[in-house]
Amino acid sequence: MKLIGMLDSPYVRRVAISLQLLGLPFEHQPLSVFSAFDRFREINPVVKAPTLVCDDGTVLMDSTLILQYAESIAPERSLLPSDPRRLLQSLRVTGLALVACEKSVQVVYERKLRPEDARYPPWLERISGQLLAAYDELERVFASGWPDIDGGVIDQAALTTAVAWRFSRRMTADIVPETQYPALAALSARAEALDAFQAAPFGDGVCRAVR
Repeated sequence: MKLIGMLDSPYVRRVAISLQLLGLPFEHQPLSVFSAFDRFREINPVVKAPTLVCDDGTVLMDSTLILQYAESIAPERSLLPSDPRRLLQSLRVTGLALVACEKSVQVVYERKLRPEDARYPPWLERISGQLLAAYDELERVFASGWPDIDGGVIDQAALTTAVAWRFSRRMTADIVPETQYPALAALSARAEALDAFQAAPFGDGVCRAVR
């Protein structure tokens, strides 16, 4: 399989880390949807990151759909609980983390892609409020004792939350203060120390295989 996209995207990074933890080998091609638009379009005409090119040539996109497929072919591992009640809670937390990713990305696009004289402050205020609301909920979850990272084992909810937090702190630190979210900061520190996270560091590099 080939994973297409930059590791400065929380969605691409989420997939790269998950594939490693699921024991699924893949090749990473760090193409930008901006600077490498034409090359990306040759692989996926809609130019959406992450893109996964499967072994049979099928092209998948959207991190959640890619990971749904990955879970189905993972040999003996899963990042999701099998118990329906625990799965329900895990999906809720993962959804909150994905909202944090989405709103952070919207803030970045608003600031970096829209001309300054065309920005709409009420919109930026709205998405910033949604971003903080997501982290407020996540802070309550992880402060109350969500399953911790134990022996290098992390579930999809904690994984996605940690990836979202690193992205938000790198790109929107003025909106998301670390001191307001101590549980999330601690989760991030533990997660970033894991081999799978270190193999796919935030930025413009190439994901390396975990040995």
